Amino acid sequence: MQDKEEERSLVNVENKLTKDGFTQDFSVADGRLHTMDPVTTKTYAPEEVTIVDFYRFEGESNPDDTSILYAIEAHDGVKGTLASAYGVYADTDTDDFLKKVEDLGKNLMKGHK
Repeated sequence: MQDKEEERSLVNVENKLTKDGFTQDFSVADGRLHTMDPVTTKTYAPEEVTIVDFYRFEGESNPDDTSILYAIEAHDGVKGTLASAYGVYADTDTDDFLKKVEDLGKNLMKGHK
């Protein structure tokens, strides 16, 4: 469980990203990135998205309790975030998808304000 400082940090990052237009929540299933909005569900292949930035959060009491929040922009302008556990608790589907994006050289285009 994260301490209060850690929670504030994650909340602050999420608030900043929302203000910067990263309003969708993403998940990964069947090798594709999915918006979690049931009204306007969209899916994307690894070559259709760019990792704009990422933020790592470590658990204070357990170094294995680490998560990463990715800021992602799709080719059609949809921007959102994808949270992923790191290390032992990582989701294989999410990790595989992100590795494909990185292999395409479409990661860390730190251009958002």
